Amino acid sequence: MTGLKKSIPAIAALALLGSVAMPAMAADAPGEGKTIKMAQATWDTGWFHSEVYKQLFEELGYTVDGPTTLDNPPFYQAVGYGDVDLWVNGWFPIHDTYRPAFEESAEIIGAVAAGGALQGYLVDKASAEKFDIKTLDDFKRDEVKEAFDRDGDGKADLVACPPGWGCEVAIEGHLTEYGLKDHINEIKASYSASMADAVAAHDSGEPILFYTWTPNWTVNELKLGEDVVWIQVPEEATEENAAAGIASCVADPCVMGFEANDIVPVANSKFLEENPAVAAVLKTASIPLEDIFAQNSAMNDGADSPEDIKKQASDWIEKNREMVDGWLEEARKAVD
Repeated sequence: MTGLKKSIPAIAALALLGSVAMPAMAADAPGEGKTIKMAQATWDTGWFHSEVYKQLFEELGYTVDGPTTLDNPPFYQAVGYGDVDLWVNGWFPIHDTYRPAFEESAEIIGAVAAGGALQGYLVDKASAEKFDIKTLDDFKRDEVKEAFDRDGDGKADLVACPPGWGCEVAIEGHLTEYGLKDHINEIKASYSASMADAVAAHDSGEPILFYTWTPNWTVNELKLGEDVVWIQVPEEATEENAAAGIASCVADPCVMGFEANDIVPVANSKFLEENPAVAAVLKTASIPLEDIFAQNSAMNDGADSPEDIKKQASDWIEKNREMVDGWLEEARKAVD
């Protein structure tokens, strides 16, 4: 009996300590016991920042289911319905066509990389100079079509975008609007495979025409201004449609046909309300385009396995630990 009496104060003390420690642990890991259903885009140049954000969520205690790789239409429909919670692969305004599928119940929040994400059409510099190519309209000329016709169908071959990508819709719109459907053949197979084929063709001295965006491994293999140049769409330059100061374009200002895009997270609104720590991360975190470009180049050089991408993301987080800890602290404060 005596031993039991002596143990009661000790038990009370432990209970008191537990009551203090448990809220501190909850504050450190606000996602404990919660799962995020995360998606990622089909283009592998977006997988690095998906993995960075996944690891940030995991540091907050969340279990992350995925990311599940989805095309644009199913993702935007799923995030609207709440079947998935978020991704960090939104490209706007080029994804504006998907807004009706999600805007009533999901939202754009924060920015992985705001502005500066260029996209448009490029040709090899040698052909641009040889044939005086300035715009897509030049591919109506027989000698240009013949030079860029790699499959013998009488049309210039353009490495375009696979079905379901936002850029596929934009490219189709351009070719229709400018009367180019009878002059340019769109290659819509796997983008990475098609571009690898185009790079090999360029290395063999053949003319190439392709669509790309930055950041992307393609402009590491084919140096802007040295190997390839941006060409324009056939529109008169205005303050709204032209970008100034792009040294690797055939004209300044350059009418690229695409606005500079923001790479942004898109998340289900109800999920954000229930998970303020996640909302805080999405609002505060960002990744410099240069860092995404560097990882994309490493991936293209062969460091492209899931394990490679996980390590690239964790290395980036540790390299930027002070900044990352600031984001996580804001996330923890959001649940106080």
